[in-house]
Amino acid sequence: MNTPKIAIIGLGYVGLPLARLFATKYPVIGFDINTERIKELQSGKDNTLEVEDDILQAVLQKTPNMETGLYCTNDLEEIKDCNYYIVTVPTPVDSTNRPILTPLYKSSETVGKVLEKGDIVIYESTVYPGVTEEECVPVLENISGLTFNKDFFVGYSPERINPGDKEHTVEKILKVTSGSTPDIGKKVDALYASVITAGTHLAPTIKVAEAAKVIENSQRDINIAFVNELAKIFNLMGIDTHDVLEAAGTKWNFLPFKPGLVGGHCIGVDPYYLAQRAQQYGYHPEIILTGRRMNDGMGKYVSSEVIKLMVQKDIKIKGSKILVLGVTFKENCPDVRNTKAVDVINNLRSYGADVTVYDPWASPNEVKHEYDIETTREMPSEKYDAVVLTVAHKEFLKMGLRAMLSENGVLYDVKGILKERVDARL
Repeated sequence: MNTPKIAIIGLGYVGLPLARLFATKYPVIGFDINTERIKELQSGKDNTLEVEDDILQAVLQKTPNMETGLYCTNDLEEIKDCNYYIVTVPTPVDSTNRPILTPLYKSSETVGKVLEKGDIVIYESTVYPGVTEEECVPVLENISGLTFNKDFFVGYSPERINPGDKEHTVEKILKVTSGSTPDIGKKVDALYASVITAGTHLAPTIKVAEAAKVIENSQRDINIAFVNELAKIFNLMGIDTHDVLEAAGTKWNFLPFKPGLVGGHCIGVDPYYLAQRAQQYGYHPEIILTGRRMNDGMGKYVSSEVIKLMVQKDIKIKGSKILVLGVTFKENCPDVRNTKAVDVINNLRSYGADVTVYDPWASPNEVKHEYDIETTREMPSEKYDAVVLTVAHKEFLKMGLRAMLSENGVLYDVKGILKERVDARL
C-alpha cells in the first residue's frame, strides 16, 4: 500500500480529534453528511470544544490535494482516493434499549461506494463482538462488489476518548488495535502507533478488540451502580455517603467511584450492546442489566428526594419554582447525548413544579431539538424554592447558590461537590 491517505467518516466528538491528530502526519479527508458541521469546521471552529480553534486551524487545508493536513467535506467524490477509511459514527440504543446499527450501516454504504482493491476500513464505534465482520463487512462487499480479505480488509480500534477532558486527549490514551488478518492487524497497529504517543495494544482478533471496549464501560457502569445503591441505603440510615467513601478510600485497593447520574454516549449505552449479544447466545446477563436499571432510575430517585425535602419544609410543590443547574451529561463540556439530567427535569415537572434549566455550556437549540426542553445560558436572577445541582460545571462552584434560594428553600447537590451547606447530596 502507498503512503496512507486517510478518510475519517464522521466528524463529531470522536472523529474530529482523531482527524486532527492524523493530519499532523498524513493527508486526511474529514467526511460528514452534516452540511452545517462541515461549514463550521471549514471556518476553523469546533462547537463540540474537543479541538481548540487555533489547533484546528493549524492543520486545516482548503484543498484535498495536500501532503499533510485536514480537509473537511460532505462530497463523496473527494474521499475516493483514500486508502484508509476510519468510521467514527455513533452507536446509540432505541427507546427499548436495543442497539441501533443504522449509522454503521449507512457509513459502510458510503465507504462501499468508493472502496477499491487494497483499501483498509477501520471501525472505531463501540459495538458488541461480531458487528464489524458480521454486520459491516457484508454491506461493504455488497456495495463495492469486492471480496473481503481478498480485495479489501478491515480493522477495529475502539475509541477511548473522554469528552471535555483536556488532559487525556486521543494521543495520550493507549489504543487497542486489530485487523481481519494478522498482517492487516500489524498495518492498523502501525498506523495508530505512528501518532499515538501512549502506545498501542494489538489484539489477536477483531472480536477480542470489540469485546474489550464494550466491557470497559460496562465495568464502570456496574461500579457506579453499586455506589448509587449505597447512596440510597446510607440516605435511609442518615449517613453521608461521601464521608463513607472517603473513609473506605483510605484502603489501597478500594476503587474510588462516586454516586451520580450515568449518561453519555458510552457508559449509559454500551452495556446494552453486550447484554443483547449475550441474550442472542441464550444467556441473560443479570449483573449488567441490574446495574443499568439502577443507574437509569437515578434521575427519578433524585427528583423524588428533592420533592420530599420541599414537603418537609412545607413548600407547596405545585407551582413551585425550581432551578436545575446543568443539562449536559458531564461537567465542563457541551455534550448532551443521553444525559440523565433530563430525567431529573422531567420528573420534577411531573409534580407540577415550574423548572428553569441553566447551563452555560449546552446549546439551547440542541437541547430543545433533542429533548424539547427550554434552557438558558444566562445566569438566572430570581429566587427559587429549590436549586438542584446536577452537573459539576466549574461555573457553579463560584455562584453562592444559597443566595438564589427563597426563604426555607432546598439546595440539593447531586454531585457532592459544593462547599457551602446543602440540604442533601446524593
